[in-house]
Amino acid sequence: QVQLVESGGGLVQPGGSLRLSCAASGIFFDIYTMGWYRQAPGTQRELVASVGAGVTGAGRINYADSVKGRFTISRDNAKKTVFLQMSSLGPEDTAVYYCNAALSGPGYWGQGTQVTVSS
Repeated sequence: QVQLVESGGGLVQPGGSLRLSCAASGIFFDIYTMGWYRQAPGTQRELVASVGAGVTGAGRINYADSVKGRFTISRDNAKKTVFLQMSSLGPEDTAVYYCNAALSGPGYWGQGTQVTVSS
């Protein structure tokens, strides 16, 4: 069956960095658009970044305005893994981060990983 397993979350001080990973199995990873979403308490889940299908997906990368210049999404098709490098983290980035794999519909979701930015 399809599995998306996130890792790399944790507690970090403001201004710090974290790298999230999402390892996929059970899908033909190369053709899926991979995305990172986040949901803070009391808010709706929102798209953080996505990277399109293909060898690099370089032409189809999108970021939420709130993370542009701070977060970088990348994918390794050979390892079936998508990454989210996060830097200059602030308390507003505190949320559960979810990995998503989609073709045209809602796709598949991971279980989420908590990111807490606090001093």
